[in-house]
Parts: sequence; C-alpha cells; structure tokens
Amino acid sequence: MIFMNKKLSVLLLVVLLPFIVAAQFNLYSDTMIVNSVDITEEGRPLTIQKMEKTDYIPEIHGTIRAKYEWATTLGLSRFQVRNARFSVGGNVHPIVAYKAEIDLSDQGVTKMLDAYIRIFPVKGMALTLGQMKVPFSTDNLRSPHLLYFANRSFLAKETTGLRDVGFSVGYRLTEKFPFSVVAGVYNGAGLYNQKSWYNNMSFSARMVFDPCEYINMSLNYKTFAPDSVRMNVFDIGAYSEFYGFHVEAEYLYKYYGDVFQPTHALTGFVNYDLKLPKVFSKISFLARYDIMTDNNHGYRNELGTLSVDDIACQRITGGVTLSLAKPFHADLRINYEKYFYQDWAEADPDKQDKLVIELVARF
Repeated sequence: MIFMNKKLSVLLLVVLLPFIVAAQFNLYSDTMIVNSVDITEEGRPLTIQKMEKTDYIPEIHGTIRAKYEWATTLGLSRFQVRNARFSVGGNVHPIVAYKAEIDLSDQGVTKMLDAYIRIFPVKGMALTLGQMKVPFSTDNLRSPHLLYFANRSFLAKETTGLRDVGFSVGYRLTEKFPFSVVAGVYNGAGLYNQKSWYNNMSFSARMVFDPCEYINMSLNYKTFAPDSVRMNVFDIGAYSEFYGFHVEAEYLYKYYGDVFQPTHALTGFVNYDLKLPKVFSKISFLARYDIMTDNNHGYRNELGTLSVDDIACQRITGGVTLSLAKPFHADLRINYEKYFYQDWAEADPDKQDKLVIELVARF
C-alpha cells in the first residue's frame, strides 16, 4: 500500500511539473477557473500591486434551497431545507484569497464546508490549502444554485465524496489550446475527521479541455482508502452548448481490486432554455437518465469483507425550471423522478419515485 502511494505521488509530480514550469514565465491574471468554479466568487488575483481599503471588504454570498417532496410509491410527503449556505471570501493581498462557507441546514444538520486559503503565485496558477471540493467530476463540482436538477446524479452523490481536507495545485491556460488542470492530496476521511494520522492519503486529479467554443471535455482520476481497501475511480465527461441546448454525459468506473466487483455509473441529460419576455427570464425543459451498478463506499462489514451498501439502480428524471431575472438568482424547479430496481424490497425510501418542487435563492 505504501509502495502504491509512492508511485502515485511520483506520477502526480510528473503530471504537474510541466504546467508548474510553464507558469513561471507569466504574470498575474484578472480571473481564472479552477475546479469549474469561477474564482471571482472566492477571491481572485488582483491586477493592482497595492490594495486599497475597499479591496479588503469581504464578499458575502448565500444559497437557500427549500423543497417539498411527495414519494408517490410510498404515499408519503415532507418539507425540507436542503441547503442554507452562507460564505465569505475575498483577498488579504493581491495574490492571497480566502473563503469560508457554512451550511446552516443541510437537511436539518449544520455543516462547515469550505475553509481554505488560496494563493496565486503566477498567472494561471492557484495553490489551495484547507477544506475544499475534491477536483473530480463535473456534476460533483457544481454549486447547489448551478444544478440543473433538484437532486444530483448517482454518479456524483453516491460514488465519490464532495469535499475533503488537503492541498491542491491548479493551472489554467486560455491561449491557443484552452485547458485547465488541478490535482491534490487529501486526508481521504472527509471534513470531520481531522485529528487522525494517515499513511494512505487520497489523491485526485482533473483535466478540462475546450477544443472549440461549443465543446467541453474532462478527464478525472481519484484514489482513496477510507478503510483498508484502496479504490481507484476513473471518470470522463463532456458537454456541449448550442442554440439554447445544454447536452451533457458523464461515465464513471470504480475499481476495488479483486475484493469487490467494479462499480459503473453513467449519467446523461438534455436541457433547453426558452427565453421569456416578462416576469421570468427563461423556462428550462430538462430530461435525465442515470444508472449505477452495485456500489460500496469502501468499508468492510462485520465479517471483514466488502458487501453491497448501495444497490444498483436506474432513474429517469423529467422537469422544468422557471428562472427569475437578475440581479439575484432565483429558480423554481419542478422534477419527477422515476426509479427502477431489480428488488424493490431493498430500495432506500429516499430513492423511490417522487415529485420534487424546489425553490432556490442565490445572493
């Protein structure tokens, strides 16, 4: 296991070295995108060398998602505050930014999410230390107010974690052949187990290519061992935007060695935006299909073996989203999710047919 970690560390260094060296010949940049997140919301490298008093003023953002769900197969319903997030971010220096984000109600539970410092040593490069989203999967990296559907895909929600504590290096090139790369090393135990010591850390890397104006492609890799089994996860995704359409697909392969059968996950969806003249700025029509085979989160059972802790499932989601005009972001999402199982008796009550009506406000 230690030998595998050494090999992965060397591989990570080899992959990043050309980009780090190339970045040394550039100056500061106004904006940069790392992990598919616009840095302007989380502090950015300023063009000035001396900050004025107003440059120290933090930016405050928030997202509230409130929803009603009706489980049609169970005949049950509930109200829920899915998110009540507040974040503060900004700069303390032209090349030093910070962000802290807390969710006051993630399904009724308070959670500390992002808490990191980000440094921009040269143009196009960002170094981040702290709690952050792991650079893996396009759907995983979307913030709640940027989601197309009320619930994330199986691929993002069930097969890989959203956040961890660690260090990442990101670099973005915008000239000639645009691309971005970000890689990091993490504890691998999530956000709330930071006192333990580790000899089997998690590694993640993501590369995004923009070969032309209408196409975006990504390659992702993650290796982690929350218990005693190291899992290797590979992901490839692509999307295209044209004439009001957004078409996206993503495939994931999760390998456990010879102790458990590999997990496959696939998601694909189509979104069409129709502009509206009054009240609402647009109405979006959406359709999604996603599937996941039997999954394990990396923990052994009482017998010391890996067993299925997330059964295979398929889902079809249809919906519409009504969006209000700026200056604030507000959406009304109406989704219906239809699930398919081989054995309905083992189905999680939260993953059965349901109607979801959700209001999203972002400020």
